[in-house]
Amino acid sequence: MIPVEDLITLIHAYNPKSDEKLIRAAYEYGRAMHEGQFRHSGEPYFSHPVAVAAILASQRLDDATIITALLHDTIEDTRASYSSIEEQFGRHIADLVDGVTKLTNLQLASSETKQAENFRKLFMAMSKDMRVILVKLADRLHNMRTIKAMRAEKQLQKARETMDIFAPLAGRMGMQWMREELEDLAFRVINPEARASIMRRFITLQKESGDVIERITGDMRHELDTAGIEAEVFGRAKKPYSIWRKMREKEIGFSRLSDIYGFRVITTNEPDCYGVLGAIHQRWRAVPGRFKDYISQPKSNGYRSIHTTVSGRDGKRVEVQIRTRQMHDVAESGVAAHWSYRDGVRSENPFAVDPAKWISSLTEQFDAEEDHEDFLEAVKLEMYADKVFCFTPKGDVVKLPRGATPIDFAYAIHTRIGNACVGAKIDGMRVPLWTRIKNGQSVDVITADGQMPQATWLDIASTGKAKSAIRRALRAQDRDRFIKLGRELARAAFEHVGKKATDKALETAARRLRLGDVDTLLARLGSAELSARAVLNTVYPELVQRDGDEIGRDLAVIGLSAGQQFERARCCQPLPGERIIGITYRGKGVVVHTIDCEALVAFEEQPDRWLDLHWQEGTHPAIYDVALDVTIGNDAGVLGHVCTLIGELKANISNLTIFDRKPDFYRMLVDVEMRDAEHLHSLISALEAESDVAAVERHRDVTQAGSLGLERQEPSVGLQTEK
Repeated sequence: MIPVEDLITLIHAYNPKSDEKLIRAAYEYGRAMHEGQFRHSGEPYFSHPVAVAAILASQRLDDATIITALLHDTIEDTRASYSSIEEQFGRHIADLVDGVTKLTNLQLASSETKQAENFRKLFMAMSKDMRVILVKLADRLHNMRTIKAMRAEKQLQKARETMDIFAPLAGRMGMQWMREELEDLAFRVINPEARASIMRRFITLQKESGDVIERITGDMRHELDTAGIEAEVFGRAKKPYSIWRKMREKEIGFSRLSDIYGFRVITTNEPDCYGVLGAIHQRWRAVPGRFKDYISQPKSNGYRSIHTTVSGRDGKRVEVQIRTRQMHDVAESGVAAHWSYRDGVRSENPFAVDPAKWISSLTEQFDAEEDHEDFLEAVKLEMYADKVFCFTPKGDVVKLPRGATPIDFAYAIHTRIGNACVGAKIDGMRVPLWTRIKNGQSVDVITADGQMPQATWLDIASTGKAKSAIRRALRAQDRDRFIKLGRELARAAFEHVGKKATDKALETAARRLRLGDVDTLLARLGSAELSARAVLNTVYPELVQRDGDEIGRDLAVIGLSAGQQFERARCCQPLPGERIIGITYRGKGVVVHTIDCEALVAFEEQPDRWLDLHWQEGTHPAIYDVALDVTIGNDAGVLGHVCTLIGELKANISNLTIFDRKPDFYRMLVDVEMRDAEHLHSLISALEAESDVAAVERHRDVTQAGSLGLERQEPSVGLQTEK
């Protein structure tokens, strides 16, 4: 249990003018009232109110809130009464303690009703004094931190309640740090296996790539120092629940999740925020569609910050938040910033919102709701404002993205209902199918037998589920006709460039386009969802001369010092367009490796030799050798045909070695000169489409890791055969 002296010291750190005598009195009063009471863990019960007070003190809250935290369980669990607290600490604090008590002192029949009533009490209490909610949130946070002492079924109940009610509430109030911790603590109980798996992946990632946070933070500080901007830089890995939620939303695995690190830059003034943004975007490439300016357009809870995502060191995506110190205080404390102190003075933060005005916008619509279920739904609509919650005629709730239409609603109910939809009513009124659904509206879908989806629906629908179902239904209507038409279109397109639309070529195109099978490819080709040119380019990309001047080899790599030379590593043979890392050799320049090269393991303990490099954008000449492992049929003319195909794709053969000859096939290593990774991809696709080519893959030779660079080789005279 935290001693009173430590609590006083914590409060004095931000508010030296606090009423120490009153806080001590509240501490002693609470300890006396809870004397003889113990928690499930065996600790004295009063350790809990003190811990709650310490959490609120860390947010620099006023004396009344701290004292309320010390006394918040006295009326409910001890002989203390409202009048006795009012007598000793005043009516104001007595009202706050009573408000917290009423939030938890509920005995209702059903869990659904209890949840609704909890929400009602929460919001009604907020309308009177939001500090009641701050105490309640801190109370829940400490309970979740110590939840292991409870029975398993009680843990699960509390965790779900936290995830459904308290974590979203903390987020809505702008207290993101509390929301993240509540979610993570609840996640630990609800799905411990998933959390443990993510933590294991984090540990493995750290072992493989080292302290990424420290390296990127150092890079950012260097860029800001260069730009002459004074700012603090912090970095962290995102919380396991946040990672898990993104994995579920995007339906991808951990290995494909890119932005798992977050960084924060705190500046001294607002203009510097935009200066930091410019310095970061100059140094790293910004990710399109991942920029938000909440400084010019603040959130309703007062949150201000610039959010951007960039491709940082080693090509890893990182999220960067940029804001001033005052903005940061609001971002950390949310609406609680209104009561915060700094150096004994109530914070005059221009960005802190007026809690009374903020909460009135939330509660005005709830006062009229008499039914518990209606109230619960009304609250959820407001809590999850980025979604649209609408209702079926029976009152069931359907969650849709903002901007959804009755078409999306119909398919969200069932694909069969969506396909048979002929109209819709919103709140009893007939509306066009392109009408945007608003929060809280009731939607009634009108169906008819024999109705089929229309092509125009694709422009109306906004959800992926609806769009994919519409496309499926449209394709099924004329699938056979489209397949025949698609085959004829493919034949004509291939013959136009002197090629044949063989089954293998079409299979390669289908695989590259991720369409499953040839019939699906042909059906989409016949229905004009896919162009013949796109299919042809997938197998035999058109090799037109690219616009612009070619980039010389001396200017190909960005990130080198003046006069510094580079060589490509023989082991991985990096190409323009690939993510690269440089390893320095004293007196011998820099050797460039691909980011996934196994040879880099040998340099893990030498971080000072690593250089963050990337290729210059633009057109590169076809001078970069890459080895291909090709298996072809052992028939007359096959080798010549393959070499001709490589030449047609503007890839010069610099060396060819046959090393495994069999009666029916043989393998060879072909060194070809490529422009970039895209050029290589096109070549491999074209080779795979050939009937005479059994297999083709890029050859990497780890035994060449010790070689300092890749020297240009002269084309071999004739063929070399290795035994």
